[in-house]
Amino acid sequence: MIRILLISGSTRAGSTNTAALRTVAGLALDGMRADLYTGLRELPAFVPGDDPDDYPAVVDLRAELATADAVLICTPEYAGTLPGSLKNLLDWTVGTADLHEKPTAWLSVAQPGRGEGALDTLSTVLGYVGADVVERACLRVPVLGAEVDENGLVADRELPLNASIALVELAAHLRRIGV
Repeated sequence: MIRILLISGSTRAGSTNTAALRTVAGLALDGMRADLYTGLRELPAFVPGDDPDDYPAVVDLRAELATADAVLICTPEYAGTLPGSLKNLLDWTVGTADLHEKPTAWLSVAQPGRGEGALDTLSTVLGYVGADVVERACLRVPVLGAEVDENGLVADRELPLNASIALVELAAHLRRIGV
């Protein structure tokens, strides 16, 4: 069973990023499980030199990453870059190599002309930690807040269609590398 860890960079209730990933979780292919990471708000501020094992939320994050075959990140852009909470999560992976060679992709639900700063920074950080970025699984599908239904899922048909393609690409990449 392939396991994809879905990480939203948003801590906001009603986030379109989180709604998009909830929708993706429901699209998991046969032989695949997609789980939404829910511990972003509990992570303590990263302090270089601190032992990650001293923090239960960091231990949980590392366990989630260790059991994931791949990661899919969906993040908003705040002030021209990644939200601090997502950057903090990524900082916790630097010294522990939790994302090193881990197949990783991103989903952008930002409207056209928005979100570039977040994606540029995400690309830089993923390169720095040595993540295996699966470009063919990275996608942009704009989502409006009005497209999120009462269940917190994206009702627009464009997202499920494109996200399914991204999951197929991630699964194909995992097969190519022998996972």
